[in-house]
Amino acid sequence: MTDTKDTETAQFTATEVPSLKTDVAEAPKRKFEDLPPAAQRALQEAENRRKEIDAKHNAMAPEVDGRGGLEPTRYDDWEIKGLTVDF
Repeated sequence: MTDTKDTETAQFTATEVPSLKTDVAEAPKRKFEDLPPAAQRALQEAENRRKEIDAKHNAMAPEVDGRGGLEPTRYDDWEIKGLTVDF
């Protein structure tokens, strides 16, 4: 790492650097119909998998004195807060 400033970004403060701006409102929204057929198929398959997982989760008996929340193995792998955990 060097101590010299990059001349292209030296004129900007940390919040003004164009490459670091996160203004999502300016990003154009794409419609489902505008996506390529492969992307549409992938999104539909993912939605069907989520529906199957939700149906399986809703069909399970409630856990007695459990930790509460969603079942950590609902995606066939142990996960906590969206991250897969390996023992």
